[in-house]
Amino acid sequence: MQPALDIILASRSPRRRDLLALLGRSFRVIAPEHEELRLPGEHPGDYAVRNAREKARSVRHHAGADHFLVIGADTIVVLGERILEKPRDAADARAMLRALAGHRHEVITGLALLSHAGEDCRAVRTAVEFRALTDAEIDAYLATGEPFDKAGAYGIQGHAAHMVTEIRGSYTNVVGLPLAEVAAALGKLTQ
Repeated sequence: MQPALDIILASRSPRRRDLLALLGRSFRVIAPEHEELRLPGEHPGDYAVRNAREKARSVRHHAGADHFLVIGADTIVVLGERILEKPRDAADARAMLRALAGHRHEVITGLALLSHAGEDCRAVRTAVEFRALTDAEIDAYLATGEPFDKAGAYGIQGHAAHMVTEIRGSYTNVVGLPLAEVAAALGKLTQ
């Protein structure tokens, strides 16, 4: 009988930790040491997957066991050709929200699962549409403080929920960790 996998989440995100806990599996969290810098001409999906892989690889040496699985993830918001990551400040967050208002965008999470047996990396995509927003609504949302640690300057699971008119794809992907894909991968890797 194979020993149980030691599951490690390579993330600083409390949202990812909370989502992974919903699967009912025990895991530990190790914050990755990785700087997210987009390479010139890098496609958004490739960028998110590379970041996820590098986050997972940065904590792999902490596994401390022969039978481990490290989960890395990186979520970005893509509007047209622009990648909207975490805003630098209130002005950047305001500009992102104005750009998203009344438009459809894509949320891409790069997902990387690394184990002693190899790597499984992919991009998970969800289409999200925002309703038109007034400047007063944007200012009220900024006042909550919520936008500042989130890609695209919004959290669908929080005060921004009323801004979303349509979602096509995984809701948990927009929050930061596509649970259906993670559960399927864990099911295959732990059989």
